[in-house]
Amino acid sequence: MPPSFPSPSSLTRAAATTATSLPFLARSATTSAGTAVTPNKPPPSKDHHVHTYSPEAFPLGYSVSSTHSGIKKKAGALDLGILVSTSDTPCAAAACMTRNVFKAAPVTVTSELLRSSNGRAKGFIVNSGCANAVTGKKGLEDAWSMSNTTTSQLPGNTQEGTLVMSTGVIGQHLPISNILDKIPDLVRSLDDSPKSWLDLSKAFMTTDTFPKLRAKTFKLGDRLIRMAGIDKGAGMIAPSMGPPQPPHATLLGIIATDAAVNPEDLQNALNYAVDRSFNNITVDGDMSTNDTILCLANGAAGSAEHGGREVKEKMKELTERENPEEFGVFREQLREFAEELAQLVVRDGEGATKFVTIRVKGAPTYEIANAVAKSVANSSLFKTAMYGEDANWGRILCAVGYTPLSPNPISPTSVSVSFLPPASSSNTTPLRLLTNGEPEPNIDEARASEILKEEDLAIEIDLGDGKEEAKVWTCDFSHEYVTINGSTTKRTPRIVFKDEEPSQ
Repeated sequence: MPPSFPSPSSLTRAAATTATSLPFLARSATTSAGTAVTPNKPPPSKDHHVHTYSPEAFPLGYSVSSTHSGIKKKAGALDLGILVSTSDTPCAAAACMTRNVFKAAPVTVTSELLRSSNGRAKGFIVNSGCANAVTGKKGLEDAWSMSNTTTSQLPGNTQEGTLVMSTGVIGQHLPISNILDKIPDLVRSLDDSPKSWLDLSKAFMTTDTFPKLRAKTFKLGDRLIRMAGIDKGAGMIAPSMGPPQPPHATLLGIIATDAAVNPEDLQNALNYAVDRSFNNITVDGDMSTNDTILCLANGAAGSAEHGGREVKEKMKELTERENPEEFGVFREQLREFAEELAQLVVRDGEGATKFVTIRVKGAPTYEIANAVAKSVANSSLFKTAMYGEDANWGRILCAVGYTPLSPNPISPTSVSVSFLPPASSSNTTPLRLLTNGEPEPNIDEARASEILKEEDLAIEIDLGDGKEEAKVWTCDFSHEYVTINGSTTKRTPRIVFKDEEPSQ
């Protein structure tokens, strides 16, 4: 290894030199004729990621419903759902939404609703199978119709609206008449059963292979707080989301809680959580037009002493200024929950066979650590090596080396790299590959192969230049990813762009 890497090309040359002396690094390369050595292997089953819950696990004061509205081609496939707060006061509502300049119509409508209501909402309506993105004036009219029709069907007189989310094919109009006709039935069938929550998570799905539903409970002062979360996503995943702003597939998510939080502080907590979870995942490096994470807080939580089911008096809304300690607990619980939901999306990446954590430590700032981790996670060469179970760590160094970090360049002689097996492995000892810019002289080839065969693994990169660290979660690139994404327009010729295709 040379003592410094002044350019990405020299990093690549250094990696090639090392590969010559370490034969196992090049084992999964192609032949001179271009024939792949790595066989096409199917993704592992994801069934074990589907969780079921008892009724007590879900937050108080919410009802949900879902149905088939004819967007998806398969008869009976759930493609339309709603969630409504049954609390006597509207929810505090916050959202983090895509920064893609081609914002989908539901993103625009939800942003406007949150602005006009000062961060309050009654609930949301979601459809899958059609993104209602790049659909012009008609798309905006349809998104407003979905929101207004749902709000008009709900009991009571409310000034707050119903938020809107859509996911599916870009460039096609919704079958809006079918959707509007189904909304009264959705409202009549609202309930809070575990089955209804699971069905709602299915109504989010497009190319997802499993419904993504999670629930958690924690204490906050004298209250027992519950959270329920649903998200979806498998392709077109590289979110960069922020709070709603003027002129501001797909990753969609909702976190509903029965905590009471001031809307402004709920937005701040969600920004913090999303920056450290959903904004740190990538499947393919493509940012969608529809990415949206919503958080609703209705304040219906009861006392911890009575299992959260008794409310002597309504919970007072938390603020960061007046309740710094309790707000800090809530924010961290929200972050942890968002992280779990975000990781489910990566685990269900289109064609993915590996779940890979990129951990960068020893950085002077969090931003630098995060940038380096994303650079590696988005590297197609690195991701294909993970699929081929190829220990070519030169690809890792190459991606580290071209990370745009000026005026804080990386010192090559300070960088160390290790493979980390999952905690469930029989041998959790890290395998050091590079130490302070020098390759380890006697790398255990069998140990490298053992780690890379795991479904879960981690790459640790120590920059040796500080105490900050960051994590990014990604998956591998497989033959199946290319198959899924290589013939979209042939199957659906009217598509302009691809968000995510409807389930067939």
